[in-house]
Amino acid sequence: VQLQASGGGLVQAGGSLRLSCAASERTFSRYRMGWFRQAPGKEREFVATITWTGGITYYADSVKGRFTISRDTAKNTVDLQMNSLKSDDTAVYYCASGGIGTLVRRTSSWDYWGQGTLVTVSS
Repeated sequence: VQLQASGGGLVQAGGSLRLSCAASERTFSRYRMGWFRQAPGKEREFVATITWTGGITYYADSVKGRFTISRDTAKNTVDLQMNSLKSDDTAVYYCASGGIGTLVRRTSSWDYWGQGTLVTVSS
């Protein structure tokens, strides 16, 4: 297993949750990490990304100002802090690893994927 996501669970609307993704050395050597999510009946969508070097971040408009992506290069982990959660945030969240040419919004452009962790926001 190269990417291991954790931290999902049930939370009330307005609450917070922190997801974590542990990367193996192989995926750590890639250029960037990202988080995607897939709600029931919907396509997988981009949430946020961060580069290992420099920590450059980019967010989907739907989560900007509420979610924060961060990385710990010593631990090879990438976290997603989710605040002010809404029912629309309910989904399985996946972490992914990609190279320097990754088109961040395109799921097929990413190289490695974690197994997903379920986030359920109750209203």
